[in-house]
Amino acid sequence: MGHGSAKLFRRPAHRPPQECQESRIPEQEAREHPDQNRPRRDHTLMTRHTMTQAPLRLQCFFGTSPRSRPRQQVVIEQPAYNTRMKTSEGGYRGRLAPSPTGLLHLGHARTFSIAAERAREEAGTLVLRNEDLDPERSRSEFVSAMIEDFRWLGIRWDEGPDCGGPYGPYSQSERREHYLAAWRQLYDAGFLYPCTCSRKDLEQAISAPNGLDDEPIYPGRCRLRTDRPRSKDPAGVNWRFKVPDGEMVRFLDRHLGPQNFLAGRDFGDFIVWRRDDVPAYQLAVVVDDAAMRITEVVRGADLLKSTARQLLLYRACGWAPPAFYHTDLVFDEAGVRLAKRHDALSIRHLRQTGWTPEQVMGTSFAARGGDRP
Repeated sequence: MGHGSAKLFRRPAHRPPQECQESRIPEQEAREHPDQNRPRRDHTLMTRHTMTQAPLRLQCFFGTSPRSRPRQQVVIEQPAYNTRMKTSEGGYRGRLAPSPTGLLHLGHARTFSIAAERAREEAGTLVLRNEDLDPERSRSEFVSAMIEDFRWLGIRWDEGPDCGGPYGPYSQSERREHYLAAWRQLYDAGFLYPCTCSRKDLEQAISAPNGLDDEPIYPGRCRLRTDRPRSKDPAGVNWRFKVPDGEMVRFLDRHLGPQNFLAGRDFGDFIVWRRDDVPAYQLAVVVDDAAMRITEVVRGADLLKSTARQLLLYRACGWAPPAFYHTDLVFDEAGVRLAKRHDALSIRHLRQTGWTPEQVMGTSFAARGGDRP
């Protein structure tokens, strides 16, 4: 690797849509979220990082990409979701939830270290969950790699697939019965419908993806169908959750503040069970976070819209949602959000080229680093 210095840039915080600015969080909600009223550590205050290693340019963005969104005339206003930071017994429970579909990168290091820090600050429990839900993409070598990388970074957990715990199993591939029970509950309550649209049908009819969320808005072609299968087996067809069109889903993010998403405009009916008999991400994480009694979810800001979807699932299942803390996103020099295909910025690659944990963490936070050993 060559030598040089690296500048990391921070863009101004994304201003929420007008709806967010007009929303009012009840006083009780504000009291239940002391983080909004107290000084907190800003993980992106430093904007310059000098090293003797190869030039590396990253950008830390707040929230999501700005976008203009037309207003919908009929909006069903609901109170902001009352999330919880502690269990009924008073304990904080956070989680690390990586997917073993590739090597962890600098963005993961940033997000997961924040999750670990928040658990430490609350003297709480940190759970490691292996989200190996996709059998085609998940690989055992990536499971080993992520555990090794976490330990190398100094991140420790209290429950997980390697050490057990009271809410196991901690690998999603072993939790099918939990997801199936939730699917049946939603099916019986009438929240789901089968979707037989082919990929070609969807490409011709769906709206384009909006912002950083890569799930297009489903046009609802199968929503009114009357031939709903009576089988209690979801295999063989996609199952979608019917969102309440026109309802504003509001929640208070503990880092980015008030968030509003309009069902039917910002997101549409979404898949909870795939035709290949695999539960979808949206359903699995809700089931697991509820079953493992997670009280705060720390993850990237690209999942803000997923939080709106998942809050609807929590309500439909009758479960209390956790609090949410969405971290800023890290982009490469070209403005592309870091992904597992960025092998050169993977923690494993940086380790192999001589970086220290301090240098990796310093770079991921756009903070101070150090000289190459």
